[in-house]
Amino acid sequence: MTPLSDRLLAYATRALPRYTSYPTALAFQPAVDDADTRRWLGEIQSHDTLSIYAHIPFCERLCWYCGCHTSVPNGYARIARFFDQLKREIDLWGDALPDHAGTAHLHFGGGSPNSLNTSDFAELLALLALRFRLRPGAEVAVELDPGNLDREFARGLGAAGATRASLGVQTFDPGVQRLVNRIQPVEQVATAVEDLRGGGVAAINFDMMYGLPGQTCDNVTASMETALSLQPDRVALFGYAHVPWMKKHQAVIRDSDLADVSGRWAQAEAAEAVLSAHGYIRIGMDHYARPGDPMTARLAEGTLHRNFQGYTDDPSAVLIGVGPSAISSLPYAYAQNRLRVDDWAADIAAGRLPVGRQLETTSDDRLRRTVIERLMCDLQVDVGAVCLDHGREVSTLDPAIAAACSLEPDGLCQVDGRRVCVPPDMARLVRVVAACFDNRSVIAPKRHSAAI
Repeated sequence: MTPLSDRLLAYATRALPRYTSYPTALAFQPAVDDADTRRWLGEIQSHDTLSIYAHIPFCERLCWYCGCHTSVPNGYARIARFFDQLKREIDLWGDALPDHAGTAHLHFGGGSPNSLNTSDFAELLALLALRFRLRPGAEVAVELDPGNLDREFARGLGAAGATRASLGVQTFDPGVQRLVNRIQPVEQVATAVEDLRGGGVAAINFDMMYGLPGQTCDNVTASMETALSLQPDRVALFGYAHVPWMKKHQAVIRDSDLADVSGRWAQAEAAEAVLSAHGYIRIGMDHYARPGDPMTARLAEGTLHRNFQGYTDDPSAVLIGVGPSAISSLPYAYAQNRLRVDDWAADIAAGRLPVGRQLETTSDDRLRRTVIERLMCDLQVDVGAVCLDHGREVSTLDPAIAAACSLEPDGLCQVDGRRVCVPPDMARLVRVVAACFDNRSVIAPKRHSAAI
């Protein structure tokens, strides 16, 4: 256990990107049309595998802590209209793609993908598999709201082709659940896990949180012990980001119910202590997996990756995002779909890829992206070697290394020549070190979450 000392407090309160991409989405610029995106798609090579992300922007309830692009549909008619539009969007992307090596990873997020009914979800998965050529053995992962997961849907996922499910548990404490409008008794989550495994979905992930209103070290510890009794394969441990100026519904949460930075740090440490005691391996700054899990294996090999879904064992260099707000990562660019469902749907109706924002990356961006990704994944990077791999002088990023050196006295990293390492007990602050290599970031307290 590492207490949050006074010297670390300033770093823990810094507002920083989560570096699921570099450059981050704040650098994206408005797109006039889809011409650039179509040109960038043309740069995909026949040997490139794809990763596909499908965003379902609906939830049956609105959790007060939520920071996602989602809304409550108030009946299935709105979801049905969206589903018809999404199928048209998938055809647009499928028609625009050049020859490729098929899809190695398919991920459904939201919102709540289980806001779709069972038959529509199965149809969607089948269409994505057809249009993007799902490879044999590909992982098909689905994020689920266990409070709105019926047995038919859970049992049908395996038959539809899903291989992994991620349950948004967050907390098992009834008092905390009431404060965030997410009531889901442990029995409900346990039934969901049983139904998923019984339906053939063998791999189960849990999302857990700290820093929620009413959370303490004691109830965080208790929730984590309960979670691990259900034997998830992976656990993602996220800190609640309180941004009511961006997400108006978060104004329901009172500041007085939230722990301060030291309290959040202690809660995260308490959760990690339980995970470590049960043999889970830390992955980067906020994920944990069992020994033998594919993600743990990639970590050991140094081939772990990070994309818009977080840490992943998916090696695909190309990610195509469908649905409102979804982001595509292309060989030399990013393209983000329109955020508002109506704007997104209007583009699709006009036969356009629904791109609202975009960015063409530079060679410097791609160099820095590699350094940042390795730091975020491995907690260490040989900066000079990365420079050489990108055809650059070994000294190209020396100013960034000097910035990292300034963090050494406070223990956030160790610099040996051009090798930068983050000690394991500082992994939670790895974003601070990664930011040294970010020459595009604008510190934006109202857009980024605190480092803790």
